[in-house]
Amino acid sequence: MYKFIVASILVVMLALSVSAQNTWETDLSHSSVAFTISHLVVADVSGKFTDFTGTIKTKGDDFTGAQVEVTIKTASINTNNEKRDGHLRSADFFDAEKFPVLTFTSTAFEKTGENTYKITGNLTMHGITRLVVLDAKFKGQIKDPWGNTKSGFKATTSLDRYDYDLKYNSVLEAGGLLIGKTVDIEINLELTRK
Repeated sequence: MYKFIVASILVVMLALSVSAQNTWETDLSHSSVAFTISHLVVADVSGKFTDFTGTIKTKGDDFTGAQVEVTIKTASINTNNEKRDGHLRSADFFDAEKFPVLTFTSTAFEKTGENTYKITGNLTMHGITRLVVLDAKFKGQIKDPWGNTKSGFKATTSLDRYDYDLKYNSVLEAGGLLIGKTVDIEINLELTRK
């Protein structure tokens, strides 16, 4: 009888731990993956990726220790200039035919303040994987008019594109580079709990 009670308790605890796991999916119509890079030293050019998916798995409603998986299609790059976008898809930059996706997989999701997190993970781009750290702000959680639970995050980081062998550039006559090495990333995510 004692063994049966212990086994029953273990089964209930296992069921509770499994049910406490949440999966959050990106609401693409209310999310964005954007970047900014310097041009001719004196100006910035911005762009975004329009085709991406993201999933976050949490234990309960707290995002500490969450697992993040993001996939971005490189051919979806959009800087509002077709000629430039075609060049960015070419072998000079992303080589979208050879490397159709870039991925991010988290290794740590740590709380750093009341509404702030540090997300560490592996970013694979152009066939190269590097560890990156994003500073994230939790924007809150709410029920939408249709009863869905929504959460929002804004995350930022900066990358050296040369680390991913994206080295196309020209030196200007007055000095400096045509295109900056540092790319600033801003990600806004609206997540839906499944």
